[in-house]
Amino acid sequence: MKHIVTVLFVLSAGPLAAGDVVQFPAAQLKGLTRSLAAKMSPQKLATEQLGKFRNHSLMAAHREASGESELHETQADVFIVQSGEATLHTGGEVAGGKTTAPGEIRGTSIKGGQKMKLGPGDVVAIPAKTPHQVLVEPGKHLTYLIVKVDTP
Repeated sequence: MKHIVTVLFVLSAGPLAAGDVVQFPAAQLKGLTRSLAAKMSPQKLATEQLGKFRNHSLMAAHREASGESELHETQADVFIVQSGEATLHTGGEVAGGKTTAPGEIRGTSIKGGQKMKLGPGDVVAIPAKTPHQVLVEPGKHLTYLIVKVDTP
């Protein structure tokens, strides 16, 4: 998994300047489910910012319930599933969409689109301007890394 994260940083940022390389040891990533579950919000979501870089950032997320539908106008997302399972609904259009921050639209669901199952080791790239929503069945969880890449 460490190698996947390193490759994603290199691919998304191009050549890195001295001091930009950051390692996240496998032992640290393995403990994400437990450490994030202890910080759960009422929406059954916990996130932790792991780093901000020139044109991308890395965060960890743990969900025990479905999230809102969302669309990022200027950021692509790369999900790297650490543990658990969920369904990712992408494409179509954001239902009940409202701007919640500059370039960020959130809604209640997605109309149309397609769904795919996610499990440990899966990597998914979601281009900017693509509606997406993580759906977690009751009693299940999903812990994943999110690389957010700024797009031109």
